[in-house]
Amino acid sequence: MLDLARYERAEHEVHSSPEDFRAALFDPEPSAHCHVVDADGEIVGFALWFVNFSTWTGTRGLYVEDLFVEPENRGNGWGLALMRALARECVERGWSRFEWSVLDWNRPAISFYRRIGAEALEEWTRYRLSGSPLVALGAPEDPLLS
Repeated sequence: MLDLARYERAEHEVHSSPEDFRAALFDPEPSAHCHVVDADGEIVGFALWFVNFSTWTGTRGLYVEDLFVEPENRGNGWGLALMRALARECVERGWSRFEWSVLDWNRPAISFYRRIGAEALEEWTRYRLSGSPLVALGAPEDPLLS
């Protein structure tokens, strides 16, 4: 994860721990799933994903939170292998969508995604609520103001 964060210029934003991943991946009802690339006993890439739902199709889908192959292992087909494994998850489970986000400056990734037939959803803007704005919005309502 730290290698990915460094690549995305966001190492300072990482607050997760190995325990967080253990819980997310191995709880009886996991909140995330992960495919890994094992090259001769060494993990050189991964795809972390979770299940989402489309109100338009009425079916589940797969959302990739992170896809990463170590820079020195790129060009060996590992990224394509991960994407194929994830597409297979969707097809075998009857899910209608396979989605992810990519940083607008990550031209190598964008080129790769276009080569495999992915379409950018230009009309959609992703939003995030976190930190103090999340806490403020999620605070119990003041009964005197209701």
